[in-house]
Amino acid sequence: SAPAASKDTLTAVAKAYGFLPNLMGVMAEAPAALKAYPTLVGLFDQTSFSPTERQVVLLATSVENGCGYCVAAHTVIAGMQAVPGEVVQAIRAGQPLADPRLEALRRFTTAMVQSRGRLTDADTALFLGAGYTQAQVLEVVLGVAIKTLSNYTNHLAETPLDGAFAGAAWLAA
Repeated sequence: SAPAASKDTLTAVAKAYGFLPNLMGVMAEAPAALKAYPTLVGLFDQTSFSPTERQVVLLATSVENGCGYCVAAHTVIAGMQAVPGEVVQAIRAGQPLADPRLEALRRFTTAMVQSRGRLTDADTALFLGAGYTQAQVLEVVLGVAIKTLSNYTNHLAETPLDGAFAGAAWLAA
């Protein structure tokens, strides 16, 4: 039932994941949004962040936005990318990370979402002081943008959780 302009993207996503995530089915209603999401994810994968750092950004944004669908999905994806389980569980619980550098990234991302990008000089100084760069400030913005697109879509559509992510279900506190 998807618009014709969404069919090629849906086919590619289903091939890449081995199934069609419900989020993509929802986004198919707006072909441009559907095309944007995997494109942005592909670009985020090209940033200077490691897979663990990328998942910290995506999970922290989704937790802050209270998106159960995305927290569950990225919990599963993080496991597939060998992100340490204690990192994922701490983010899901809203707890600090043991690794100071990753904690700086988590805090910076959370501050970015909470402030809608109006960070204080202190927020940025802590992030840069942990060894991150000005370019990575903008890479966090990209990660937040990706999750804003999916988090808000899931909120509006009340997207049902896929079976593939059910074992990682999460509810906002």
